[in-house]
Amino acid sequence: MIFISAIPLKDVAAFIGASYEGDAMFPVTGLNEIHMVSYGDLTFVDHPKYYTKALTSKASVIIINQKVECPEGKMLLFHDDPFAAYTSLVRRFRPFTASASAISTTSDIGEGTVIQPGAFIGNQVVIGKNCIIHANVSINDYTIIGDNVVIHANSVIGADAYYFQRKPEGYRKLESCGRVVIGDNVEIGALCSIDRGVSGDTLIGKGTKFDNHVQVGHDTRIGSNCLIGAHTAIAGVTCIEDDVIIWAKVAINKDIVIGKGAVILATSAIDKSLPGGITYFGSPAIEARKKWKELIMLRRLPELYDKFLQ
Repeated sequence: MIFISAIPLKDVAAFIGASYEGDAMFPVTGLNEIHMVSYGDLTFVDHPKYYTKALTSKASVIIINQKVECPEGKMLLFHDDPFAAYTSLVRRFRPFTASASAISTTSDIGEGTVIQPGAFIGNQVVIGKNCIIHANVSINDYTIIGDNVVIHANSVIGADAYYFQRKPEGYRKLESCGRVVIGDNVEIGALCSIDRGVSGDTLIGKGTKFDNHVQVGHDTRIGSNCLIGAHTAIAGVTCIEDDVIIWAKVAINKDIVIGKGAVILATSAIDKSLPGGITYFGSPAIEARKKWKELIMLRRLPELYDKFLQ
């Protein structure tokens, strides 16, 4: 999330009740997760396992729960509970704002776009020209949609990320402040759900088409001209490059990359990154021809048993 205007480090520290090390007037320009940060961003770390990753990242400001040496060019905010401090900043700078109408007066809807009855358009939503938003679609705050997009009935665009921290007393939610950004000429089937980024954007590239019942997790990037089959579940922070075809009931794990032009056959499960230009099948998925050979051999096991072991 990028702030409307930069905030001095000392003001951020005062708001969360933290001490700090570094330039008091350094302009903090936004909040971001560790894997998405850039210069000017603030992030947080609350486990020694990830200290090095945070301190050597592109983030300029790190909320941390232990006194450590401040790396050159960084600013540190010292707080006993970085997770809670970060979440309080999200709530401060992008709070939930209830809508007073089905179509928010702060939304921007392009010429020729049709909004069917029962649809909800949230605050600060931008929808391009000549789109069709079918009945009972929910498009939540800060979503951006290009031209010539079709979203079928009962889909939800911009639900919160599924992101929780486990504590002895239960789970704490990391509040979402990201967006969903959908390119031109995209079609989203009925009953799909595309979660917004925790702090950045969930991206759907131009020309991509979804069947019904597709789930896309937070901060996922789907390229241009992809086909996504029904009942596919894509976990967060996944990158699906251009021209990928994913058939029905495919499960895709988080933090992986599926290369350009890959084809994933129905009912497969993906647990690691896959190079492009190859057809995959199975759970876990491998190159389809290899998987089919495996299946042929498995079918022959009873015959081989009878022949050699009896």
